[in-house]
Amino acid sequence: MKKKVLILAQAESFIIRGLEMKLDGIGVKSVFTGMDIDTIRSNESDADLIILYLDDTVTADTDLLIYVKSACMHSNMVCCMIGSKAEYDMVMKYFSDEMVWQWFERPLDMDKFLKEMQKFMSSFSKDSLKKNILIVDDDLDYMHMIREWLKDMYKVSMVGSGIQAITWLAKNKADLILLDYEMPVTTGPQVLEMLRSESTTQNIPVMFLTGKSDRDSIMKVLDLKPTGYLLKSISAPELKQKLKEHFDKN
Repeated sequence: MKKKVLILAQAESFIIRGLEMKLDGIGVKSVFTGMDIDTIRSNESDADLIILYLDDTVTADTDLLIYVKSACMHSNMVCCMIGSKAEYDMVMKYFSDEMVWQWFERPLDMDKFLKEMQKFMSSFSKDSLKKNILIVDDDLDYMHMIREWLKDMYKVSMVGSGIQAITWLAKNKADLILLDYEMPVTTGPQVLEMLRSESTTQNIPVMFLTGKSDRDSIMKVLDLKPTGYLLKSISAPELKQKLKEHFDKN
């Protein structure tokens, strides 16, 4: 099965068509999405990489860049940038370093690009064997910290609310969910209750990762049979050990 990348650019120019042909030649399927968020949304779930072909139009489209950043966070994707140093610097105001695989300066050195792409796809094949963990928490900084702890051992995706978790799970697979207890609109216990009520998600292991340590909070969710109840004060080695024990056991 071919790997899949999305190509985001202002127009499907001669250069973009040439890039698509070269990618096909190394076994990578490319989908040109233009700058249309709906097209990106309909293709992102099974994509491995987003290629941003930068120009003044792309760098000026704030809504587009914010959406791509969100897609990378939620779908565990990364971006590749092709453009000038000034365009790259402009776009990086919206992205963190961990979301960007590489930047290639224009005019593009195609041989170098294809060589690096083959390396990336090879490493991505190894990553596909990793377990998928979804973190659900409204604290973005905390989620990023946990992702940094775990990303070398697991494929880690992040969403900021219970509703986003349900939407994400409709298109993606999770081997474990790390769920916050206190979130606005839909609380952790409510999210777990929704997961348990749906046949497609009822068997996904869920561990609470929360600051709620009182007995009443813990007792409230025991009937929903969470896989674990961990406090946010847990250290990185302790969390890694808990997850290792869980996956070894199962």
